[in-house]
Amino acid sequence: MFLSTLTTSVRILAWLLLLTLFVFITFGFALNSGSIDVGWGRLWQILAGNGGGMEQQLVMELRFPRALSAFATGGLLALAGALLQVLLRNPLADPYVLGVSGGAAVAALLAMLFGITGWWFSASAFVGALFTVVLVFGLAHGRGSWSDTRLLLVGVIVASGWGALITFILATAPDQDLRGMLFWLMGDLSNAGEPLPALLVLVAGVIFVVPVARSLNVMARGELQAAALGVEVGRLRLTIYVSASLFTATAVTLAGSVGFVGLVVPHLLRLLLGNDHRLLLPAAVLLGGGLLVLADTLARTVIAPQQLPVGVLTALLGVPVFLYLLQRSR
Repeated sequence: MFLSTLTTSVRILAWLLLLTLFVFITFGFALNSGSIDVGWGRLWQILAGNGGGMEQQLVMELRFPRALSAFATGGLLALAGALLQVLLRNPLADPYVLGVSGGAAVAALLAMLFGITGWWFSASAFVGALFTVVLVFGLAHGRGSWSDTRLLLVGVIVASGWGALITFILATAPDQDLRGMLFWLMGDLSNAGEPLPALLVLVAGVIFVVPVARSLNVMARGELQAAALGVEVGRLRLTIYVSASLFTATAVTLAGSVGFVGLVVPHLLRLLLGNDHRLLLPAAVLLGGGLLVLADTLARTVIAPQQLPVGVLTALLGVPVFLYLLQRSR
């Protein structure tokens, strides 16, 4: 028993160290790449505090905050996706399936139409996301208890309603606003705000959800079995739903609707690492964050000086890898 526990702990630590190294590599690539190549030696001097001039401003004031925003967004979406796939017991569940991004998008597009920018724009998107959370949970609960099936159905219907409103706004918006709206809907980090609040939410989320990983392992096998083994299923379901919704709302507020990450990253990790959520949850944060940092770097450098929506790059990078690993697993 002791040797088995020790082996599991070593395995978890080894994978987390490997994924942490991947994150450091993607950050180095992000800080070094762009219209001006800083160089690895010069980059190390800047990070060590020995740099100066325009290159230091470029790295520390532009590229580093954007890389932090990308990591926070990817980590939050991957963590939310891993939680929702357990809650709904549906492999197609992603952070946007319950309509949270739709509510944020409607509020954000209306803010763009009225010329709202800066902090108020982010606040509008966040309020729209939280309104959707309350709406979906209230409708799913109704006058009795709520189930994962009822929650999923209500979320899909509300998301469809938001989608219709988004189409209406795009169809009636002035031409000069359409490009910015479309970029936001596809995910855009070029105008991301201060990354610190999202990073704090991410760190707090990991600290909060990792201790319940054992309960998630049991719940993934079925609610009846989880209840028989002493898991408070109702309380755990509510915790997962609220946490995943908050993570999604924070990510959407920061970077818009970045697709793919929350759906595929948990699947990739399950194919590689198994279904132990003690490893899966922190690994999802690291892989999701590192993947989005890499995708955002490519989005701003592939056809520079023009930039692509980062959501396009996440799909182009992840879909082939996922299909390859899925084929191997068969």
